Amino acid sequence: MSTKPGSINLRAPVQPEAGQTPTSDRTPLLDSLARGKLKCSFMGVLAFALAVILGTLAFFAHHPSSGIQAVARLPVMGYNTWNAYHCNIDEDLIIKTAKLMKTLGLADAGYTHVNLDDCYSEKERSSSGDIVASKTKFPSGMKALTDQIHELGLHAGIYSDSGWFTCQIYPGSYKNEARDAKLFQDWGFDYLKYDNCAVPFDNITRENIMGRYERMANAIADLSQSSGKPPLILSMCQWGREQGWIWARRYGQSWRTTNDIQPTWASIADIINQNSFYTWATDFYGHNDMDILEVGNGDLPYEEAKTHFTAWALMKSPLLISADLESASQETLEILTNPEIIAIHQDPVVGTSVSPFRWGINPDYVSNATHPAQYWSGESQNGTVFMLINTLDEPANMFFNLTESPWIRAGRQYFVRDLWTHSDNGTAVRNFTAYDVPAHGIVALLLQDAGDEPDGLWPPCAVIEWCMAEDGTMYDPDKKWSAEEHEDL
Repeated sequence: MSTKPGSINLRAPVQPEAGQTPTSDRTPLLDSLARGKLKCSFMGVLAFALAVILGTLAFFAHHPSSGIQAVARLPVMGYNTWNAYHCNIDEDLIIKTAKLMKTLGLADAGYTHVNLDDCYSEKERSSSGDIVASKTKFPSGMKALTDQIHELGLHAGIYSDSGWFTCQIYPGSYKNEARDAKLFQDWGFDYLKYDNCAVPFDNITRENIMGRYERMANAIADLSQSSGKPPLILSMCQWGREQGWIWARRYGQSWRTTNDIQPTWASIADIINQNSFYTWATDFYGHNDMDILEVGNGDLPYEEAKTHFTAWALMKSPLLISADLESASQETLEILTNPEIIAIHQDPVVGTSVSPFRWGINPDYVSNATHPAQYWSGESQNGTVFMLINTLDEPANMFFNLTESPWIRAGRQYFVRDLWTHSDNGTAVRNFTAYDVPAHGIVALLLQDAGDEPDGLWPPCAVIEWCMAEDGTMYDPDKKWSAEEHEDL
């Protein structure tokens, strides 16, 4: 176990004998086995299934057998300039940041994109109609910039907008989609963040957000077809407007799901809460974008920054650092480069997000911006992932029954791996408790099958509802059983 301040005491129950209190030579005692019920809504399951089917059909409808190479199968990892620098960017800063990503080990950890945000251009297009790179900020030109980024083994990203202008009133791409897509490719960019400001009047567009993004998506696809090069990765920054998680994967590889993030717990908790209701939308080639990371910014304490990063990673959001890397603390770098968390984020076998199985202090499936869902699980190629978030303002013990997660098999026991202390924490049978989870802190676990649970475990079912013997005898948790009845059942 780690002795780092704020580390979590994790204890898993194991191997009880029939009729005895569970004990183990590997782990301490745990509370008696809990009884739980899973609530299931037929309409909720039906809605989920329909959404997945429609999303899949939409994806394949937009990716015909046309020879166009698909991009961003896994969520993008990299750097974005906005949160750290806003409009105060230039070519020296970009190259310095790219080099720091190499020397600080971020590139080796998987952060391979260096993306410019708004304010890189002149305020007016050229006489021929092209966007012009700022002569003062980027005097060497964009091609020289991307060449240096590519020489470092990294990818380069650029920014534009679906409206007349960008959010900072630089030229947008409306009615210039094909021209701008080709320009960005000629400049050497691999990735396009596409914002949603300066929207033209309705009597001009006769379309909604979806139509404006379709224009750029079509331009990118046509360019890929004509040039024979992979399409630009299209990151749609429409702030969750008009439910992008339903339609956006037919056009691009990620879509913003909320308003802009701030380096505060209130903002992080709110974004986690909102995304908890559409985790189903994320899979290979399409990812809910929870916005740029704030790790290393503001006064975000260690535990909150760790929760922020873990939730973004396990929910398979793109991970885009946006802090001043030159002054980044060792703690910040430790959070951003956790290899066991990143391995799940970049899992090449399972592309889906973790999802809540219990909301915690809220009634199930109730939105709460200050206290989002606390108990989450999901699949990975190496086992079942659990994410526990303490949304309280004080430390708390966090208990769950294993079979509350749909990815856990009844009648089996599981090895427990802590993905933050990088330690093994015993064998869990039926339930697990994380003790003293810090306020706004997180626990990330990987559970791997360890074989059948011990014989004689009591009660006979992890889920008591309709727990029945072969002869039709129903287990009654309120009945006192004799030793003979216990053995017969």
